[in-house]
Amino acid sequence: MGSRWRVLPRIISQSGLRNSASVIWLHGSGDTGPGILEWINMVWKEEFKFPHIRLIFPSADPVPYTPNNGQVSTVWFDRQKISPFVPENLSSIDASATKLNELIQAEVDGGIPLSRIIIGGFSMGGAMALHQVYRYQKQVAGCFALSSFLNEGSLVYKEVENIQNKSSLPPLFQCHGTRDELVLFDWGTETFKTLTNLGISGEFQEFNIFHEFNKKELTLLREWILTKLPPD
Repeated sequence: MGSRWRVLPRIISQSGLRNSASVIWLHGSGDTGPGILEWINMVWKEEFKFPHIRLIFPSADPVPYTPNNGQVSTVWFDRQKISPFVPENLSSIDASATKLNELIQAEVDGGIPLSRIIIGGFSMGGAMALHQVYRYQKQVAGCFALSSFLNEGSLVYKEVENIQNKSSLPPLFQCHGTRDELVLFDWGTETFKTLTNLGISGEFQEFNIFHEFNKKELTLLREWILTKLPPD
């Protein structure tokens, strides 16, 4: 029996007659798909959409979350604490990856090739996207990570290191606030430096903001998405 989402994905239909691409956007810890969609629209000042792209905002299942004293929260994976200096909880990460793979396969079954799909996210969602793309879905069009980081010695790094043809890997778009007090700016830059040193092509943007995003960041992300997923 396939896994079942407790909170169904929130989908925004494209404004054109049909969609030819999809973007899957993963929320941060404790948030939901509809929650981050509401935040994006609030920052954007109108509905954030594309003429030919379907935006999908899934929600993580509620699970006990160690940094929240074990209380149940909508998170993509559990971890010892919010820090790159602890081991990854791979069983927790892979449980969400399995469900997200089903969501991605549903898009493929619906006629959207992997080469026309981008996966990304904010904070924990960005970290989950990095695992999803560079460990499981290496044929997608790209990955974005906003205010995110990977743990030291992450399995993502080891996976990328073992890939022979690095030029075939999806490009990365990463942003971070220099005043971020939850996910430190240095954690984000170190993640980007490690991934690009391993051979991933990427773009990094910094902003004078806290653990958040602003309209300028969304504008640059939107432009980047359109370069990877132009109208067909």
